[in-house]
Amino acid sequence: MAQPPDHSIATLKARYGERYRWLLLLSVMVGTMASIMSSTIINVAIPDMSQHFTIGQARAQWVTSGFMAAMTVSMLTTPWLLSRYGYRRTYSGCMWLLLLGGVAGGFANDFALVLAARVAEGLAAGVVQPIPAIIILRAFEPHEQGRASGIFGMGVVLAPALGPSMGGLLVDGFGWRSIFFMVVPFCIASLWMAQRFVPGLSVAGSPQNRTPTSHPSSEAAGTALDWRGLLLATAGTLCLLNGLVELQTGTAASAATLLGSAALILVAFVVLQRRTLKARQRHPDQGVDPLMNLSLFADRRFAMGSIVAFIYGIALFGSTYLLPVYMQMGLGLSPSYVGTILLPAGVVLAITIAVVGRLADRQPTHVLVSIGLVLLAVSFALMFTIDLRRPTQIVPLLVVWAVLGRIGLGFILPSLNIGAMRGLGHAHIPQGASVINFLRMLGGAAGVSLCGIVLEWRVAAHGFRLDTASPSPERLAAFDETFFMLAAVCAVALIAALKLKSAAPAQGSK
Repeated sequence: MAQPPDHSIATLKARYGERYRWLLLLSVMVGTMASIMSSTIINVAIPDMSQHFTIGQARAQWVTSGFMAAMTVSMLTTPWLLSRYGYRRTYSGCMWLLLLGGVAGGFANDFALVLAARVAEGLAAGVVQPIPAIIILRAFEPHEQGRASGIFGMGVVLAPALGPSMGGLLVDGFGWRSIFFMVVPFCIASLWMAQRFVPGLSVAGSPQNRTPTSHPSSEAAGTALDWRGLLLATAGTLCLLNGLVELQTGTAASAATLLGSAALILVAFVVLQRRTLKARQRHPDQGVDPLMNLSLFADRRFAMGSIVAFIYGIALFGSTYLLPVYMQMGLGLSPSYVGTILLPAGVVLAITIAVVGRLADRQPTHVLVSIGLVLLAVSFALMFTIDLRRPTQIVPLLVVWAVLGRIGLGFILPSLNIGAMRGLGHAHIPQGASVINFLRMLGGAAGVSLCGIVLEWRVAAHGFRLDTASPSPERLAAFDETFFMLAAVCAVALIAALKLKSAAPAQGSK
């Protein structure tokens, strides 16, 4: 009888040698790029999709919000899936789900099926996104982790940077259905690479990353999924996001009800997770692992990193929404012109991530993250220098401030996850990665709504409507005040970032 192929980490390392860890990183990078691209590229197809299905713009927008909600919640299931099914089956399963979602959405003749396909893609994208950070922390030596994170980040940044441009060409040439098929070649390539380079069970860490309690078989320990925690996390996330939307478009009563429900569900979730963890500690060989291990927050670096990740998500996604709106509705620039203005910032971001990734191996995390937050806050605060009375300075200043902000992001991206989780034990890295990513995405979803709420409030305070008034100093003032809010949010995150300082000396290059 033929023996099954050996997909252990030791066998793969022996087969591919020193380059193996980089091949493994490239394998998951391709799939992550596909998942990120699927989250951003759909926006260019929403107008055509709303016309095809004869639905309003608001209902068509569900294909984006449904994806984001599914992605945010499914991140919390990554540790359990890795423990239950191993790395290769989990990762390959997500790529198959993303692939099938793309094909089903592309061939769909009913909007409900399109929405279901987007939710399926979101579930797959959420599970995949914490995996690269886990692999970097487990497969790479500490002195290589920053460089690996920088190379991975530079590659992944290309997906949202190029996605909308490629999507616009596809929609113009082949229609909205082509957007769904765009992920297919990425998924096929990722599946091919996963069969060769992703281990079946575990990504063993270096001795420095292991804890005395970690055990080689812990990855395969079969435990039940914390369904009660997952249901509470889903309900709380939906209540929070819909409550923020209601603050913009609904009534005060409905917003208060949803946000109050989110707060109550949060309390219930924390109580449930504490009880689940205690029960698991009393009976290690049975029971359920908590969906979110709250004991991780006992590590100061992880707790502060989680706060920074949430606030960073607010600033990142909030500014990504606000900048194009500001340029089009505040300054009256065309969409194509906006894309041209933001292109240099995207190139600078990719370069910065690669450079800072190498610095992260030698410089303390709190220094790099703090520099990034300061630059990001300054870029927001300086938006007030753009003046309609000096038209020749508008575009140069926009480019400079956008580039400055992206340099700030480049300092944060490769540093935050690695630095926040370096104090965690080997067995806790999957949980830490999923929690950090979940909080960042939750902050991002909240940041878009927060920017919309503050902008509408300041527009009303200045006495005009955003959709009717022509560019004016008063209109720019409303945007400037919203950018000041984002700068203040970054300043709050800076307080937590300074506490990322470790008692141990920074890891140096070997």
